This record gives sequence, C-alpha cells and structure tokens, in this order.
Amino acid sequence: MHLRKISATLVAATAALTLAACGGDGGSGGEADDSPAAEVSGGGATDEGTVLDQPFAKPELVLTDTEGQPYDFAAETDGHATLLYFGYTNCPDICPLTMSNIALAADSLDEEQRADLRVVFVTTDPERDTPESLGPWIDAHSPDFTGLTGDFTTIQEAARSLGVHIEPSYEDDDGGIVSTHGTQVLAFLPTDDQAHVIYTEGVTAETFERDLPGLIEGELP
Repeated sequence: MHLRKISATLVAATAALTLAACGGDGGSGGEADDSPAAEVSGGGATDEGTVLDQPFAKPELVLTDTEGQPYDFAAETDGHATLLYFGYTNCPDICPLTMSNIALAADSLDEEQRADLRVVFVTTDPERDTPESLGPWIDAHSPDFTGLTGDFTTIQEAARSLGVHIEPSYEDDDGGIVSTHGTQVLAFLPTDDQAHVIYTEGVTAETFERDLPGLIEGELP
C-alpha cells in the first residue's frame, strides 16, 4: 500500500487547504499574464494518492458534453474506473498540468485498459467554457477524455458532495479570469462506483501510471 489513509470528513474539513486560484488572460486558450498564476495554501499537496476510509458516493450529475449533448455522469461511468477533476480551460498551469499527467499515464495503458477507463473534466467556469471552447482543450490532452459544462450551481453542489470547494470565476483588475477550485482528482472504483482515492496537484504522471492498472481492476494502489 503506497497511500495514506484519511477520512472523507477530514478531506471536506481541509478542502480550503487544497485550493488553487488560477488566473488567465480572460480568453479561452489565451496567453497568461506575467503575475503568479496560481496560489495554493499550505498543506494537502503530496506526490502520492490518498485512500479514504469512507469513500464518496458518485454524484447524480447531468451536464452537457463537448458535443452539446446531455451527459449523465453516474450512468456514463457506471462500472468503470473513473477519474474526475474540476478545473477550467483558462488556467495556465495546474489544470493543464494535471490533465497532461493523466493523459501521459493513460497512454501507457493497453487498449483494453484504456477502454475501461473514464476521465472526466468538469469546468468551474461554465460561462466561458462552452461546449465549443471546451472541446478543443479537452482533445488537446486526449480525445478519449470527456469535458462537461453546465449550470454553475449544479456543478458547485456536485463538487461539494465530493469535498471539493469551488467558487464563481471573476475578472481581475488586469482583465484576467480567476477561478478558485479544489485541486483534487477523485478516483472512483468500478466495483462500487465510489471515490476511494484522491490525488492532489502534487501528483506526477508516474504516480498515475503506477496506480491506474490497479484502479481499473477495482484495486487500491
């Protein structure tokens, strides 16, 4: 067992310690400004995943995918190992790095394993991350990944049910877009469709590469 084990209650209580305030230039896919793009509070970051002693139930969440079609998260990921991340496309560092690390790890899987894995990115900035703008960003990481957008309140409630804190995006004094969101990646097992492992922004592609085959089989790392 490589991972620490903590309670879901502790995760929720310390969610504020794993928040990233990410700033972009106000346009999807645009250049970031020269100021620090993200600030993460102390604690919470680790290069390993963390096993929960009380797993999170999969939320009943229906949003819109990048094709403009309804996507029922619980139904579409039922029986599959699933990684879920909340972020936004204007984030110049933490969000793309996290998704790139997952993509690199997924590339190491064989064809059957990749078919069994679901990776879902839910935007925390639905006002700007429309299906049309979110699609190319997701595809740049992997065409096998799913990007979702929709009503912010719905997204926020689902995130809260998983111990992930998010706040509405806003434009800063320099015209950049700032979105504050938890940096956790939640790993749901296919055996019971519950999130048993969380990964924070310190986790590397190597960690995901090591853990994914077991997660796909319903095993903890």
